Amino acid sequence: MATERPLLDLSPRPPNPAADILKPIPSSRSSRRSRGSRGSLDRITFAPPPTVIRYGSRAESDRANASQKDIPDEDARLVLINDPTGTNEHFEFSGNSIRTAKYSILTFLPRNLFEQFHRVAYIYFLVIAILNQLPQLAVFGRGASILPLAFVLFVTAIKDAYEDYRRHRSDRIENNRTAQVLTAGDFRPKRWKDIRVGEIIKFQSNETLPCDIVLLSTSDPTGVAYVQTINLDGESNLKTRYAKQETLFRTPEKQGLTGLIRCENPNRNIYGFYANMEIDGKRVSLGPSNIILRGCELKNTSWAVGVAVYAGRETKVMLNSSGSPSKRSRLETHMNRETFLLSALLIVLCTLVAVFTGVWLAIHKSELELAQFFRKKNYSNHKGDNYNYYGIGMEVFIRFLMAVIVFQIMIPISLYISMELVRLGQAYFMIQDSNLYDETSHSRFQCRALNINEDLGQIKYVFSDKTGTLTENKMEFQCASISGIDYSNEKASVPDDRSVYSVIVGDQYWRPKMAVKTDPELLKLLRNRRNTEEGRNASNFFFALSACNTIVPLVVDTPDPAQKLIDYQGESPDEQALVYAAAAYGFVLIERTSGHIIIDVLGDRQRFDILGLHEFDSERKRMSAIVGFPDKTVKIFVKGADSSMFGVMEKTLNANIIQATELHLKTYSSVGLRTLVIGMREMNRMEFEEWHSSYEKASTALFGRGSLLKAVAANIESNLSILGASGIEDKLQQGVPEAIESLRQAGIKVWVLTGDKQETAISIGYSCKLLTGEMIQIIINSNSKESCKKSLEEALATTTKLASMPPAAETTATGLAAGRTLALIIDGKSLLYILETELEGELFKVATSCHVVLCCRVAPLQKAGIVALIKKRTDDMTLAIGDGANDVSMIQMADVGIGISGQEGRQAVMASDFAMGQFRFLVPLLLVHGHWNYQRMAYMILYNFYRNSIFVFVLFWYVLYTAFSLTTAITEWSSVLYSVIYTALPTIVIGILDKDLSRKTLLKYPQLYGSGQREERYNLKLFILTMMDSIWQSLAIFFIPYLAYRHSTVDGSSIGDLWTLAVVIMVNIHLGMDVFRWNWVTHVSIWGCIVATFICVIIIDVLPILPGFWAIFHVMATWVFWFCLAAILVAGMVPRFTMKAFSEFFFPSDIQVARELEKFGNINENRVSEVAMSTFSNNQQQSIL
Repeated sequence: MATERPLLDLSPRPPNPAADILKPIPSSRSSRRSRGSRGSLDRITFAPPPTVIRYGSRAESDRANASQKDIPDEDARLVLINDPTGTNEHFEFSGNSIRTAKYSILTFLPRNLFEQFHRVAYIYFLVIAILNQLPQLAVFGRGASILPLAFVLFVTAIKDAYEDYRRHRSDRIENNRTAQVLTAGDFRPKRWKDIRVGEIIKFQSNETLPCDIVLLSTSDPTGVAYVQTINLDGESNLKTRYAKQETLFRTPEKQGLTGLIRCENPNRNIYGFYANMEIDGKRVSLGPSNIILRGCELKNTSWAVGVAVYAGRETKVMLNSSGSPSKRSRLETHMNRETFLLSALLIVLCTLVAVFTGVWLAIHKSELELAQFFRKKNYSNHKGDNYNYYGIGMEVFIRFLMAVIVFQIMIPISLYISMELVRLGQAYFMIQDSNLYDETSHSRFQCRALNINEDLGQIKYVFSDKTGTLTENKMEFQCASISGIDYSNEKASVPDDRSVYSVIVGDQYWRPKMAVKTDPELLKLLRNRRNTEEGRNASNFFFALSACNTIVPLVVDTPDPAQKLIDYQGESPDEQALVYAAAAYGFVLIERTSGHIIIDVLGDRQRFDILGLHEFDSERKRMSAIVGFPDKTVKIFVKGADSSMFGVMEKTLNANIIQATELHLKTYSSVGLRTLVIGMREMNRMEFEEWHSSYEKASTALFGRGSLLKAVAANIESNLSILGASGIEDKLQQGVPEAIESLRQAGIKVWVLTGDKQETAISIGYSCKLLTGEMIQIIINSNSKESCKKSLEEALATTTKLASMPPAAETTATGLAAGRTLALIIDGKSLLYILETELEGELFKVATSCHVVLCCRVAPLQKAGIVALIKKRTDDMTLAIGDGANDVSMIQMADVGIGISGQEGRQAVMASDFAMGQFRFLVPLLLVHGHWNYQRMAYMILYNFYRNSIFVFVLFWYVLYTAFSLTTAITEWSSVLYSVIYTALPTIVIGILDKDLSRKTLLKYPQLYGSGQREERYNLKLFILTMMDSIWQSLAIFFIPYLAYRHSTVDGSSIGDLWTLAVVIMVNIHLGMDVFRWNWVTHVSIWGCIVATFICVIIIDVLPILPGFWAIFHVMATWVFWFCLAAILVAGMVPRFTMKAFSEFFFPSDIQVARELEKFGNINENRVSEVAMSTFSNNQQQSIL
């Protein structure tokens, strides 16, 4: 565990302008820890640091101002330091109370109902219920007509209310936490919700910040504070924040502190902050390194003081609290098409009833005086008053509306809540799946979007990041090129714990936490030939690795109290690997503050001043550190990408070394290593002072500050002497090659979109089996639009020629052979001229003709552009997977977005629909859970359409025999309970638990995933066949009892009960016939619902207040009742059973063949092992059988 004290107990003094740049300090020796006694090691005594001059270019200044921009007056926020009353009275800023809850007691009902009625189907059912309240249209009881919609709304409201209650409880706990706020000259406890902008707050180590504050002072004399942002972006590495020199030594509670902060208005950018502070008549600039955001924790710093600039809902974390964009599943989108068709069918049925009503009224108009349902006169009061008869035209219109009410369940309202419950159950089993559990990070699968589970079974394209997604993003130093000499031989080895380089601090041994393999020749050079030119270059090389970074060393306890580990914390895994490598070669970074570092250089502990630090940015693609040495010399060390570094090298002096280094870089990249080039030069005092003056002018400029600061950095990073280059390995995650191969066999195209250089990306492509030796590579690296157009035309010609070749054909001139696959490799510069231009179409044709696409050096928006290219031009489902903030755009653009809980924080996870720990989990997620989810949901939707339509058709046939009066033999309560109790549970259980194939089979034959891509389980053809089946079965249900009882004295209620039971038994037997795997839950749900229907019908008929009293007992007492039930089942199910058997025997699908392999897998094992599951044409399927 990291200690909660400064690494070294130094006693710094205030800066003294009269002092020299840097004075040497006493040094001691430390050596490689021997296998023997510790007594042979020298001891290090830490002396107080000397007084130094700060030349204004401290690390925090550069970080704060690297991307500064001007703030227009209309976009500025003014904060009066230590004057919250004046600040908030004049500017009306937000208080610090937060509210994540959506509702209050007063707004819950109207707002929740408003949100629920965004579903058009709910509005439809509401209109139906309102129509049924009109006396002229009343078909069902008023309460019964409202019950289905009310039940769905009530269940959803209860769920929403519970979720909001939890949010209210969390808000209450958060708002009532306390912080130390400066009040009346003293820091006193104050609740978070009462904190205001402008107040000065003091917080201790391990405390969480209540709002966004600008740092004023810290317990560290240099003004540094270490914070952990795990609550903000998920990153556990410590970040450094800095207080300005102008406020560092002020004590607000004693001396008082006033001033003005002029900053940008609240925004979501958690990595940017642009402001300046006027204090004691001086204006100083503020940047991202001077602000600590709400939710961060103070670490390794005793205390810190800051002023609140953003509070409550205006803090950056609250502005970023919105979830990922809402997405709708493909099945639900297609379901709207079928819902429209059902609506059209409903209108047809209602129109037929209305027309037939008009015809009947016209034929029997002379009989309407005494007609049972159309009386024109009421003779019961002996006056012959008129009934409410409106004439044929109005009666036809009323009958149409009444028909809509009677047939309303043609569109199943219960389907929506059933889908939500099924998705919830599916998500539970995905979360609990041990095959998706990452033991490394101890994280389970996360289902962040419940409405697209089934889309996982229809993916056609996977767009993947490389670093941290295919690779571990745990960098390991492998080799180095120093002075043109390659140090990457096979003799390199990783030292054990007893031989790793250590330093002695007091009576303790400190050693790096991570061991790195070292090259023996390089070690000899550093130890025995340091005074040679090669030795000096090697020393400068590793010194640059140790000093030119933002790494913070932390001391970690071990079980041995005499031994401590140095844990290097930083925002970049690359920097961590380089600092560990430097430590392994004897350059151990021991301490870092905002103004100096302490490095143990091969046993000599030395202190160096960090006089300036220009951090890495995407434009320069390099970073630099200006270091003051004990001998009073000043040097600048620069490291960065080769594309930006070679342009700032002094090539006349280092031509041979540069040429050799370039060759080594190509070699490193070809084996998948990440490379950096390191250079340096010495600065004279005049040059340094010029830089310092330019920096001061740029940092205090009112206009163009950002561009001026970049110009200062670019100007000083020039005429460098090359030291060498490093090679870092980012290892593949476990199981990545196997996962990509499985996805490819499943018919899924995997595209990799990475910011790495082309050579590195290609090497990783080969390592993970994305690229193979048999593939033909089409490489597009263009610097102009015309060049891109020409390259695309040539690529398109190649793909066309290859596609037109007959089997086994080969062209010696071009090297093309039929059957060979294509791989497109394109860089980000080319994409600049292609995306969102007329060349997009050409790129689409080329890319979709290739089996693999590899995009290198792409920006985040270009990643999203590639995904959009496929989404706009195809109907194929897309999935994007990544682990970093640069993948967020891509993840949100794709149909399904997956975040990897990796080393780059949780930005990708927070923007994703699903989250998991490893790329290889994509295989069981898609091929197993995705397949199951799609198969289940597709069947459940079709079954719900079938279940409701068969009931409607039974009602329709009855209307034809009752003078189109729309009376029903089935009681209104049975109509209401039909979708709620009688048939609801089985379809939900099947949707959650049923499995057409086992996990083992789905993983063994990835080609089975293609059924979802081809939409075999849900399409228009299946919908039409399902409707035809429901019409036939409804005819059997209606006419068999009708023919049996038409000359009997059985009343309508009795035969209505028979129809109710027949429909429920039929649809449940139909469901049972399609169940793949029976278990006790399935049995209970299906047979239990049939029993529950009998019980409910009996209960309804024993209530004297309801119509049909005792009807069920009259009809059940005869053998005709039971004969009708049996005849209905036989007549209704035999055609379906016949067609099912015929199609599965003569035209089996992939799924059916695989099920037979599961059942009879031990028979003819050698023969079935030869089945080519990737094609499964009908002829092949028949040969298998």
